[in-house]
Amino acid sequence: MIKIKTLLLCFAISLIGCQDKETPQKKEVKKETPKPKTTLKKDIVKVNEPIITQKNVVEFLSNYGKQHKETNAIIHTRLGDIHIQLYNNTPLHRANFIFLVKQGYYNTTCFHRVVEDFIIQAGQSDKSSTRKLRMKIGNYKIPPEFSSQQHHKGALSAARRWNQNPKKLSDAYEFFIVHKEKGLHHLDQEHTVFGKVTKGLDVVDKIAKEAIDKGEWPIHNIDLKVILY
Repeated sequence: MIKIKTLLLCFAISLIGCQDKETPQKKEVKKETPKPKTTLKKDIVKVNEPIITQKNVVEFLSNYGKQHKETNAIIHTRLGDIHIQLYNNTPLHRANFIFLVKQGYYNTTCFHRVVEDFIIQAGQSDKSSTRKLRMKIGNYKIPPEFSSQQHHKGALSAARRWNQNPKKLSDAYEFFIVHKEKGLHHLDQEHTVFGKVTKGLDVVDKIAKEAIDKGEWPIHNIDLKVILY
C-alpha cells in the first residue's frame, strides 16, 4: 500500500515538472511615426522697390549726372515755349531734373500754382499717372545746393517745405519760376536755384496772368511737355 502511494506521488511530481511555465510577454505596441503636417506656402508678392530712396539719392544722382550731361530743356505749354538752362554747379538738382524728364514724369504734370508777380510752380497734377510715376521713382528729398545764383526774374528754383525741414531739403518733383520783376531775393539761400529761363519770359508772363481758383490752381490746365536738347 505504501509502495502504491509512493508511486502515485512520483507520478504526480513528474507531471508538474513537464508543464510549460510561459512567462507572459508584453505585447509590443507599434508607435506610428506621426506624418509631417502639410503646410501651404502663401504666394509671395514681390513689391518693386522705388528707384531712388533717401539713402541712395546722393549716390544715384551723382552717378546719373556724370552719364547725362544735358543742360538745356524746353517746356512746351499751350501758351508757348519756355527755354531753360540748367546749372552745372547744382549737379544733384540738374541730374534729378534730367532724370524726371527722361522718365516722362513732367509730361504728366502741369503748372499747378500760379501767383502773378510772385511765381509759377509746376511738377504736380491730379492724374493717376503722376501718382504712379512718383511711386515708381520714389519718395525722396534732395540736399540743398546753394550757390551765388539768386532768385531773379526767370530763375528756376526747387520747391521745398518750410515747416519741419531744418536742412532745407528740396522737393524732388516740384519747381518754380520767379515771375516778380524785381526778383524774390528773400528766397536766396532758402531754395536752390538750379537754372534760369533763357527764352520765353513772355510765356511766363502769360501763365502768371491766367485765371486761378482759390487754391491758386489755374482754372484751365496748363499742361507740360518737357524735352531736353
